[in-house]
Amino acid sequence: MRRIINIRENEIRVEGRVLRIGRLEAEGYLFLDEPEPVLEELRQRGTGVDLFTFVQRLPETSQRFSYPMEWDNFAALRLTTFDEWWNKQIGFKARNKAKQSEKKGIVVREVPFSDTLVKGIWEVYNECSVRQGQRNKHYGKDFETVYKEEATFLDHSIFIGAFLGESLIGFIKLVHDDTRTQAGMMNVVSMVKHRDKAPANALVAQAVRSCSDRGIPYLVYSRFAYGKKQRSGLTDFKERNAFKQIDVPRYYVPLTTSGSLALRMGLHRRMVDYLPESVTSRLRDLRAAWHKRKLASVPEAS
Repeated sequence: MRRIINIRENEIRVEGRVLRIGRLEAEGYLFLDEPEPVLEELRQRGTGVDLFTFVQRLPETSQRFSYPMEWDNFAALRLTTFDEWWNKQIGFKARNKAKQSEKKGIVVREVPFSDTLVKGIWEVYNECSVRQGQRNKHYGKDFETVYKEEATFLDHSIFIGAFLGESLIGFIKLVHDDTRTQAGMMNVVSMVKHRDKAPANALVAQAVRSCSDRGIPYLVYSRFAYGKKQRSGLTDFKERNAFKQIDVPRYYVPLTTSGSLALRMGLHRRMVDYLPESVTSRLRDLRAAWHKRKLASVPEAS
């Protein structure tokens, strides 16, 4: 069960049936510097939220608030200039990949939000049903749904497209916070059939340039570590492009008796978080194999 409520000009996403947990809809991209007015209104309005969680923005890595706290993390890149990143921060392989992309005809640039851009994004999303061993959650969506999703947070968004000729083959949606301290890559997607042209590397390079040109000091690529899962192909990609793990406080504020009890019992965490990494790794492998077989069983369009 998922719903959105508006509190003091903040969109709050509420999920869960038994334990209802609220968080910013744009969590990780927009932040609460003064959370207490939002928390008080959540209590007074009878929103049904049992537990509210929020994460602290960079570069503040020390605990600011007295609420119950656990550590979370960002995969973050500290920026000064594009040249500094290009010449001193990234790995040799990542730099060569970005150069290779240009040699193979990929052109990367910022693009305005428009129907044409959304049509290209829709085509990228609907290229294949499985990505990185997981079901592609965007596959099969219609144009209107994709438009609505991409039109969120437009005042804070920068769209970057990778083009082969006139065709969009990949894109990044960057969302910066209201202080322009950090920008997060909300979407980083490129076509699988053009993977040999390394569009993802070229897109990340342009994201660095876009942030550097605007004086945004931190570029964030989601998390670096996910629970007990410490390494993956995506983690290696982030590392080669000079992203590092930066730990930040995540707060959990009980708003009801049920929320307090759930927090004490650890029920705010996912069940998978309690499993050993050896077990979760095996489950991920089985999931990837299942999706691969499912994809192989789908006949190609003639």
